[in-house]
Amino acid sequence: MINKILPSVAKALSPIHDGATIMIGGFGGAGQPAELIDGLIAQGAKDLVIVNNNAGNGETGLAALLKNGQVRKIICSFPRQADSHIFDALYRAGKLELELVPQGNLAERIRAAGAGIGGFFTPTGFGTELADGKETRKIDGRMYVLEYPIHADFALIKAESGDRWGNLTYRKTARNFGPIMASAAKVTIASVHDIVELGSLDPEAIITPGLFVQHVVQVPRTATGPAGFKAA
Repeated sequence: MINKILPSVAKALSPIHDGATIMIGGFGGAGQPAELIDGLIAQGAKDLVIVNNNAGNGETGLAALLKNGQVRKIICSFPRQADSHIFDALYRAGKLELELVPQGNLAERIRAAGAGIGGFFTPTGFGTELADGKETRKIDGRMYVLEYPIHADFALIKAESGDRWGNLTYRKTARNFGPIMASAAKVTIASVHDIVELGSLDPEAIITPGLFVQHVVQVPRTATGPAGFKAA
């Protein structure tokens, strides 16, 4: 019998090793798997490469992971904002590497990994420092930059509901990067608020099929999420 539900966050995160590349879902606080990030801090894996849309808010969630010194490099599209002081301090001190990727390119590079695409040409970034050292090509009179997929050892994502096969549904914009990250990682660990009986999810409503999910762990629903955001 297939049963991907694990009894605790600690058990779900136990396979994560030093030096792993980890995709973490979320757009700011929306859809950020805060309980999994807190669990990763407690688990202690270090020298990590993190793939996320931003570089953390305030001192919770991803920012707390950075502050704890566990991250060697971050690949993201939006590292700096009003409350990104932890990222700023680490980067300026030379303690954190940054690979800056435009948001559309970031999403497509992750999606390409899940789709088995070896690379793609995009006009975004051409003529800027982001294209330095990369192959370029003129297609139909327009210049494009070659980008490669981003693969990960693990993906930590937040969903709304899941079953024992790992089928997932999401709540509104909390869906964001979760589905494509699940397809691009060797091991996907999903936190869910509700665990439902197998067969109770409408197949038309399942966004991430269990094929892409290895572990599911239930976490309580809270009134507010990271940095005061309403929980998704």
